[in-house]
Amino acid sequence: MTSRRKSKAQPFEPGTVPAPGGLLDWRDSRHFDSWQDRPCTLCLRPTPMRAHSGEAVHKVCAESWVAENPVEARLGRFANDVQAKRRDTGHA
Repeated sequence: MTSRRKSKAQPFEPGTVPAPGGLLDWRDSRHFDSWQDRPCTLCLRPTPMRAHSGEAVHKVCAESWVAENPVEARLGRFANDVQAKRRDTGHA
């Protein structure tokens, strides 16, 4: 018999890192944990937001961190969601 429980969600694939001062595109619902607030790793206030790695962080805190640490940010600690490629329908 198999369990109906879902295994713990794996981190999902990050996209590009925003330019310093840019905004993160976190539209995917997996950035929001509706079950538990955890302390933000940057400001320590509770947040339901999660980075791609599962790290608890406010989106605003992550954007500020990218702006303040542009070289380290290129390693992808906080990144945008992967964007689906648009289909070209051939219409003008």
